Amino acid sequence: MKNLKLKSARAAKDLSQQQLADLIGVSRQTISAIEKGDYNPTINLCIAICRALDKTLDELFWED
Repeated sequence: MKNLKLKSARAAKDLSQQQLADLIGVSRQTISAIEKGDYNPTINLCIAICRALDKTLDELFWED
């Protein structure tokens, strides 16, 4: 399932996939794969993404 919440939160911070990847120490391809739903990130990676985007785990990763 695509993670449109992550993509939206990243866009709201005016960050490219590469910029977000650089902030949290992963590749741009990792961010792309998470947004496309092709990769299930570890909890530590989820937390790093949330911190970078000022969001909670629920806001970005909880499915409705």
